[in-house]
Parts: sequence; C-alpha cells; structure tokens
Amino acid sequence: MSNWTIYQQITINQLRVESVSNSSVLQVGSAGSIRSLSQLYNSGGFTGPAPQLGEENPLSFVPLPNPN
Repeated sequence: MSNWTIYQQITINQLRVESVSNSSVLQVGSAGSIRSLSQLYNSGGFTGPAPQLGEENPLSFVPLPNPN
C-alpha cells in the first residue's frame, strides 16, 4: 500500500450550501477516505432535556420553504 502526502492551499471567497442534513458531508480538498464521526457534547452542563416550546413562546421563528 502506498502512502501519499498532499499539501494544498485552498482559498474560498464564497461558499454557498443549499441543504444540510444530519448525514451531510462537506469536503474541501483531498482525502484518501472519509470516516464517519459522531460526537455529542454537553458543553452547557445541562442535566435534563430542554423544555418543549408552546403557543405562548415569545420567540420569532423564520418560516422555511416546504421542499415538496
């Protein structure tokens, strides 16, 4: 098996991503293989689930277009 070392310099002035899902892969550059990695962090030190949103919630949400 051969080992390759690739050196790159990549400059991106604008990158537009139309869709992102939980299993999306965005690669810029070269890779011999892409291995999946999933990590879950509790950086806020939360001890329970987040409260459910209700009708009385004052947050304003931006409506997203329906893809259907």
